[in-house]
Amino acid sequence: MGKPTQEQFKTAIDHAALLREQGEDIYYISKTLLNLNYRMKFYEDVLHKADLYLHSGEGSVEHAELVKAIERARKSDLGPGEIDKDFNF
Repeated sequence: MGKPTQEQFKTAIDHAALLREQGEDIYYISKTLLNLNYRMKFYEDVLHKADLYLHSGEGSVEHAELVKAIERARKSDLGPGEIDKDFNF
């Protein structure tokens, strides 16, 4: 399956938000798309920080930034009231 173009992606996100606002998301497809879009930003940041860390010669500042990005990504996976028992934050 090919990746959607930027225009297709924006259209899908806009319509997903509209369906949620109108209460017409009966199968939670819009909720799922919006949630995945929200969480994807955290994973993209992890990838970016990992690249920086590896290209910096594994510097301590870059390592700390990578760890923080991973923590944010893990937090984004949690549902309301859930606690990550494997990672203390």
